[in-house]
Amino acid sequence: MGRLSSGAQPPARTQLRGLAHRAGPVCEPRGLCASRGAGARVGSPPVGFRVVPAAYVLLIDAGERVLLQLRRGTGYRDGFWAAAAAGHVEADEPVFAAACREAAEELGIVVEQRDLVPLTTMHRTHGNGLEIDERVDFFFACRRWTGEPRTMEPERSAGLGWYPLDALPEPVVPHELFVLEGLRRGDLPVITAFGFA
Repeated sequence: MGRLSSGAQPPARTQLRGLAHRAGPVCEPRGLCASRGAGARVGSPPVGFRVVPAAYVLLIDAGERVLLQLRRGTGYRDGFWAAAAAGHVEADEPVFAAACREAAEELGIVVEQRDLVPLTTMHRTHGNGLEIDERVDFFFACRRWTGEPRTMEPERSAGLGWYPLDALPEPVVPHELFVLEGLRRGDLPVITAFGFA
């Protein structure tokens, strides 16, 4: 572990909360970290580790029902119900813009960024070591939009349905079910982790 320079004080205990579980070696002051590859700098991510960001929009109507789509032809959880609008965040795209774009592409509606209410950010893994399965998901609720939601990608969706949070169809994609149940109970954490042992 690195040493404090003379006169430096260790951080207060309150500043260390949340860091105790941080994995990985401590990098040397010169900026190199052997376990992260030659030339890696302090604070650089481990070589080869990335997360795929995605935005999810949960449309909620005046009757407190959520709009879900039945997945098909996607290669992932086909036959499961899921958020009606969701997808990857593109390079150089803010997550709020991605959420609005997905709502337009998948449902043919206009959602304004100001109408997106952040619900939770989920760090998610399938635990298989594949980069595509290391995720960070941003979930938003939206109660106001322009247009009538409809299936815009019929090759990827077998249909849409409005469901009360206490009467969801089965099956629902597991990590999305976690969010919907937390939303129903009113105890959804701001930051969640899913799929870790």
